[in-house]
Amino acid sequence: MPLLEPDRYFSRLSHVDIERDLLALGFRFVLLDIDNTILTRDTHEVPRDAGFWLAKARDAGITFCLVSNNWHEGVYQLANRLSLPIVAKAVKPLPPAFLRALGKIGATRAATVVIGDQLVTDVLGAHFLGMKAYLLAPLVEQDLPHTLLLRNFERLVMGERKPEGAGVPTACQPSEPADAAA
Repeated sequence: MPLLEPDRYFSRLSHVDIERDLLALGFRFVLLDIDNTILTRDTHEVPRDAGFWLAKARDAGITFCLVSNNWHEGVYQLANRLSLPIVAKAVKPLPPAFLRALGKIGATRAATVVIGDQLVTDVLGAHFLGMKAYLLAPLVEQDLPHTLLLRNFERLVMGERKPEGAGVPTACQPSEPADAAA
């Protein structure tokens, strides 16, 4: 598999079927990006469907670790509110943060999938270590200037590929504050 080719591409986190797309494939661990994956870049909220999905996945036995390049206090506060371990200041796609995250949750690479919204950080980082990677369409268009530049590159790589679940209504799509999703 090419390093920048996601193993799966979804429109939203809530469209990843916990049983079929995780457990049935042997994934018991998820390294999860934060910004524009589970936290909107514009309002800094966890959409309700993402919060429900996280709770349902945890109830099904999935163990998470947040992995973020972000270094602001907000990511640590979010991790606290969601009661999830975090590796921040990750410098993704470099391997050390992914390896630290695996260690924090006692995970093996084979039983772990990385889920995030960027090819160059999340997908590439996972594939460097031989892990599977699920790419999500970003929650919102608003992003940091350097990330917006990378989005242009991502469009070239992904071509006309459409995310799974695109156009499918998502239950409970309105957002709520990040602390309410805990």
